[in-house]
Amino acid sequence: MSNTEISARPAGFFTDLATVARRAIRSLPREPEAIIPAIIVPVFFFFVNVGSLQKLAQSSGSVVDFKAFQLPVAIIFAVTGVSRASALVTDIQDGYFDRLLVTPVKRPALLLGLMIADFVLVVVLSIGVTALAMVMGVRFVTGPLGMLAFLLIAGAWGVAFTGFPYTIALRTGNPGAVASSFLLFFPFAFLTTSFLPKEALSGWLQTAATYNPVTYLLEGLRAIVSSGWEVAPIAKAIAAVLGLGLVTFTLAFRSLGARVSSD
Repeated sequence: MSNTEISARPAGFFTDLATVARRAIRSLPREPEAIIPAIIVPVFFFFVNVGSLQKLAQSSGSVVDFKAFQLPVAIIFAVTGVSRASALVTDIQDGYFDRLLVTPVKRPALLLGLMIADFVLVVVLSIGVTALAMVMGVRFVTGPLGMLAFLLIAGAWGVAFTGFPYTIALRTGNPGAVASSFLLFFPFAFLTTSFLPKEALSGWLQTAATYNPVTYLLEGLRAIVSSGWEVAPIAKAIAAVLGLGLVTFTLAFRSLGARVSSD
């Protein structure tokens, strides 16, 4: 009998992608500590903002329906910073990630599979927050199709932002650094039109909001909820998502390449 070297055969990119994504999705119910805050925080801000600012905003004439105006803000808080980056750090620390690297698995699938799980999670979170807002009286003038577009754009934003925590996870392998990555969102969240339309802002805050991609994301989502299929704001929202994704995905996949080459 001749000695024959037996090695694993590549399964193909989409098979690798599905395998990584399936593992990441299955692990989601086992980590409620990562999911529960992601639903509690946006709901808390939604109730607080509506309860404290609704009369002021509507009496000033700047906003007609403050609940509908605040729904996109709550959604952005729900989907931003939610990722499997902490699980990736765990895989790096316990050696599982290194074991994957000695298999024929396609390297981009290691990250894209996690991002698919992220998309599933943020859409589920968005559905929960949106359902609560609808119970409180918010209605989509664009109907069910608009609701679907709303959820997809919000989910895409959530995935685009995950490039930041994944970059930190791959560069540092430090769970504390990954946990603090949400702090990157605070300038995006508050230097924008979270509470009032841009025309009601003044001075440096209006200037900051003009250059903040979240401003255009919120305007697009608000148009879908309250105004209808307005092409310009929705197109700007999609452009904001794509622009952020281009930056963060470049950082994340370069970081993946650097970690792969170092092992």
